[in-house]
Amino acid sequence: MKIYDKLYINGQWQTPHSQASHDIVNPATEAVVARVPMGNSKDLDDAVAAAKQAFKTWSRTSAQVRSDFINAISAKMSERKHDLAAAMSMSMGCPLEMTMALQTEGPIYGMQTFAEKAFQMEVVKEVKNSLVMKEAVGVCAFINPWNYPLNQFVGKVAPALAAGCTIIAKPAEQTPLQDIIMAEIFDEVGLPPGVFNLVIGSGPEVGAAMSSHPDVDMVSFTGSTRAGVMIAEAAAPSVKRVTQELGGKSPFIITADADLEAAVSYGVEDVMINTGQTCTALTRMLVPESHYDEAVTIAKRVAESYTIGTGEAFMGPMVTKLQKDRVLSYIEKGLTEGATLVTGGTEQPSSQAAGWYVKPTIFADVNNDMAIAREEIFGPVLCMIPYAKLDDAIEIANDTPYGLSSGVYAKDRDAALQVAREIRAGLCFIQGGDFNYDAPFGGFKQSGNGREYGDEALHEFYEIKSIQM
Repeated sequence: MKIYDKLYINGQWQTPHSQASHDIVNPATEAVVARVPMGNSKDLDDAVAAAKQAFKTWSRTSAQVRSDFINAISAKMSERKHDLAAAMSMSMGCPLEMTMALQTEGPIYGMQTFAEKAFQMEVVKEVKNSLVMKEAVGVCAFINPWNYPLNQFVGKVAPALAAGCTIIAKPAEQTPLQDIIMAEIFDEVGLPPGVFNLVIGSGPEVGAAMSSHPDVDMVSFTGSTRAGVMIAEAAAPSVKRVTQELGGKSPFIITADADLEAAVSYGVEDVMINTGQTCTALTRMLVPESHYDEAVTIAKRVAESYTIGTGEAFMGPMVTKLQKDRVLSYIEKGLTEGATLVTGGTEQPSSQAAGWYVKPTIFADVNNDMAIAREEIFGPVLCMIPYAKLDDAIEIANDTPYGLSSGVYAKDRDAALQVAREIRAGLCFIQGGDFNYDAPFGGFKQSGNGREYGDEALHEFYEIKSIQM
């Protein structure tokens, strides 16, 4: 077991004010694999003070300087990609090979894309007798999740660095190890003291203090809608900028003329990857009544083909026992509501004697009024909903308080695009499209506000100044 006892504040590894610590448990084995320090509000005050002081000079550095730092960070991430992947696999349970492909290589590329975007900060526009320019928003507090910890870290930190902001990052208590590696990388490339600060701590203490701190100019949060509301309320008295990437219950419309085998296979994989712990997962599969029985048969076969375990397996465990219990309670609720269990269920997979595993689970005969179709389960549970007409499918798709992601599979791209334009969501995958780190990511409605990645992510981190001449 590796023991960490310091936080990264003001360019140094510092002993925290609190003596509290947190054990990192491997969810595949239920064994403690590391111990990290837990900071408190005093540590946060130190980090904010360092970031506030550093902002005075970092925000005035040239775009070239910031771009060079971002390129150096991306290069170091590539050098340490195996360390990053191992840290995430060990703490959140995603099988190692899947972690490398799904959770590591993309964020490394995502970091690199902001090296060039830094130069957008130096563009000045003349509007008649005015100069319109961009200035960094200030000290930024980032509260990150456990399910895609490096992806969300980079989605916030990279544009903030490019814009000239300074940072305090708080990882989820379950998955702080990759953030420690990133702090080591920032230290190694010589990022100026105070530009990046790492404070590991609990949400109720450190997260709440970040949201309400008077010297924090912006807070960005990824997590549940419930927690997002609390963060926005805490931030409101100081009128700081708040961006959020919150929950989802995303629809996947399969049209009558789509390739049913390809569409259903894609939809099942999308839900089961990362053991269903994906905010954009297309957990409501909407299928024409005429093809419904066939689709259910395909979904069952695909789900039962997945390997469960570690290493090269497709699915790992849930991140914690608490999360496993939450998912199992939803499976039980689905049965109580009258949905038909096609495959999966509440029993431990026979191949795994230990670990917080849940079988890939599919429900048929689901309607959009059921709790399993309306509430975010955040586990490997797919709801298959029949529809009569395409207009009905679109209405069902939009009948949700969320609007993060969506998907459409039709006879071709153009047909799918027509349907995609009717769905109220910030993201839509058509014909099995891949996630794109060069495009903006974020949601509508109760799925949050603001965007990560793409040029739009940079927009979140600057203010507009208009100088009249």
